[in-house]
Amino acid sequence: MKTLFYTKRISLTLCLAAIVFGDVQAQDNSKGYYKDIFVDGGINLTSRDDLPAAQKLELLSESFLCSSHKGKDTTAYNTMDTLFQRTIFGGYIYDENGVLLYPDGGPRFRMIFMNGGSANSHGRSLGSAARNAIRDFVRAGGSYVGSCAGMFVGSKGVKGDSLAKYTANYLGVWPGYTVSTGVIKNRMDLVIEKKAGILKYCDFGGDHRVDSVYHNGGGFAVTDVDWPEGTEILARYDIKGRTDLKPSRDIQMQPAIWAWKQNESTGRVILCGSHPEFVKEGERRDLEQSLFQYAMEGNGTPALKGELLSGQTRQMYCTTADRTPAFTRIGDRQYHHFAIQVPKDAGSMTIRLKPKEGWTNYDLYLFANYDDFAYQDNAEYKNVESGAEKTITFENPRKGKLYISVFCNTTVDTVQTPWGTQYCGRLDVLNGVPYNITAIVK
Repeated sequence: MKTLFYTKRISLTLCLAAIVFGDVQAQDNSKGYYKDIFVDGGINLTSRDDLPAAQKLELLSESFLCSSHKGKDTTAYNTMDTLFQRTIFGGYIYDENGVLLYPDGGPRFRMIFMNGGSANSHGRSLGSAARNAIRDFVRAGGSYVGSCAGMFVGSKGVKGDSLAKYTANYLGVWPGYTVSTGVIKNRMDLVIEKKAGILKYCDFGGDHRVDSVYHNGGGFAVTDVDWPEGTEILARYDIKGRTDLKPSRDIQMQPAIWAWKQNESTGRVILCGSHPEFVKEGERRDLEQSLFQYAMEGNGTPALKGELLSGQTRQMYCTTADRTPAFTRIGDRQYHHFAIQVPKDAGSMTIRLKPKEGWTNYDLYLFANYDDFAYQDNAEYKNVESGAEKTITFENPRKGKLYISVFCNTTVDTVQTPWGTQYCGRLDVLNGVPYNITAIVK
């Protein structure tokens, strides 16, 4: 077993091989994601990874934080911060696909949360490869929640006094425009929309209001220029009667929080102009908790790698670089889904899972289930013994569509550091485990 440990004097190669940050206690992760939330507290962002809403929901979390300023001096960045950030998101030799993505391009986390800070500076610091990785993450079914700077970066640009301007350093995972409120270091009251999707998680005292949410330069959604079809406004600013605020434009009842999901296979994007994320109790924490729940409810639906034909072996050997996701290796704690049509009056069914030669030191599980995707908690047939080679055999299979899945139970280890949690141990699994699968109907 390979184990790498991080110190300040470790070589750059070993640092890049090992470093990924943050960890929070957790819930059942059986549905094919490595963990629930990845927190971006990187360059020019608040280095926050303690999200009370995530802790309340008992979600598994990791984060990237900039080691050189440790959440205090947000200007004291160094070259290592930039290298770590770009390789963590964009990929490197030990993790070609980056922390957010599995080798086949599927989402490795259910959601990414982007902190507040300086939007354009952070977007620029990510670099094109990292920005594309986050876009691919959302496109593949991972969800995105951004507060303040994370809201701006999630949009495709900003609107000034008259013109809307595309911003190349932004992600555009919500393809609309935003504009700053001009309100700095103050608090805003929010009114939840009557039919907002987050109301299924909390009724906010019955009045659908959340008062005194911290606000520091965040913005709102522009509704009169290129408004993306399907955008759902979740909450609006209510500053009626407030004389202490000095907004740079009319913000009364402008969209403060909104959501968008392009289609069933993509993740849900939720953008929030204010800062409920650090509150430890009450309706403001409940607001953030409901945003997380709604975002993850909007994860993309699972898809089949392909239909198996009786007696034909399917090789899952490709790597990220091959760009052939239907035949790419499996990642840590990921499911690969297949199906086979079982004919009437079949006498037996045998499913065989074998590793590629030389790749036996992994725990791969095998599941099968009629009429729905097979997971560990619902499979009619399963083999969860240690090792990479598995067989499931049963007599007189009934006619219908049999779903088959492979699950990789081997994953990385983690070590706690002042900067969060880094990866160590089985780093080899990050680039995927090759295997082949065969289903035989007799």
